[in-house]
Amino acid sequence: MMADPTHSKPEPGAKPEPGAATTGPLFARVALIGLGLIGSSLGRVMKRESLAGVIAGTARTEATRQKALELGAIDHAFDDAPGCVADADLVVICAPLGAYADIATAMAPGLKPGAIVTDVGSVKQMVIRDLAPALPDGVHLVPAHPVAGTEHSGPEAGFAELFEGRWCILTPPPGTDARAVEKVAQLWRGAGSLVDIMEAGHHDKVMAITSHLPHLIAYTIVGTATDLERQLQAEVIKFAAGGFRDFTRIAASDPVMWRDIFLNNREAVLEMVGRLTEDLAVLQRAIRWGEGEKLEEIFTRTREIRRSIIDAGQA
Repeated sequence: MMADPTHSKPEPGAKPEPGAATTGPLFARVALIGLGLIGSSLGRVMKRESLAGVIAGTARTEATRQKALELGAIDHAFDDAPGCVADADLVVICAPLGAYADIATAMAPGLKPGAIVTDVGSVKQMVIRDLAPALPDGVHLVPAHPVAGTEHSGPEAGFAELFEGRWCILTPPPGTDARAVEKVAQLWRGAGSLVDIMEAGHHDKVMAITSHLPHLIAYTIVGTATDLERQLQAEVIKFAAGGFRDFTRIAASDPVMWRDIFLNNREAVLEMVGRLTEDLAVLQRAIRWGEGEKLEEIFTRTREIRRSIIDAGQA
């Protein structure tokens, strides 16, 4: 277990960092908006590592809120965003991207000066677009994306080790208070993540190829299988192994979350779909004309990518 991140006492007259308590945990009070896989996992690891003094949480349904309480992911449950964020030093939005604009409008009156607002969404340009205009002056926006997850959803799917050894990418808008950015970075380091900082548009392009396009392909392949004749479909399921089984795991991901990702990162995703289509045409031609050397060259190069991922500890 990692050591508890704490703050040393500031010099007399020093200005407190945004969202900071002068002693004790990294954040005295944290509000989680959304209590699914990511929100409940973050609540658990913040408790385990003493990153937060008190954790408040809200979710769309009473059942989800009560389950998060029972599991110990939060200390207090609220049925509305303004009540949840009251007096919070840090607010983490863990809801589907399509809900961000409404959440920002609803919670804005409850945010205190100096609070930090962050999130866990997979698309960052739209986060800045939807959140920044609604936040009061003196509130700091530090968008974040923990590149971690499973195909499961709901508070019971969460676990404190979810973020260990995974990257968390921060995309603060230009001019963001550096102390606020560092506080959010400390949170994710405390959760076990590796932290990097990117410009929001660059992040969205990177995710389009490394995450969004693979999910789109998985949804397509599994969808194609469901359209097969009944007997063939049954055999596909019966003999599923390796590649197809892995595609079904990815395709089991939260449909609402991925709907919002594709709609909010459409330009980058469509650019990558175009590139994939061109590359598929090259493979199609090589197979059609029996160009074995070409196929072997492509497969050898792609195998090296897999080895690089393993060497980087991201397998």
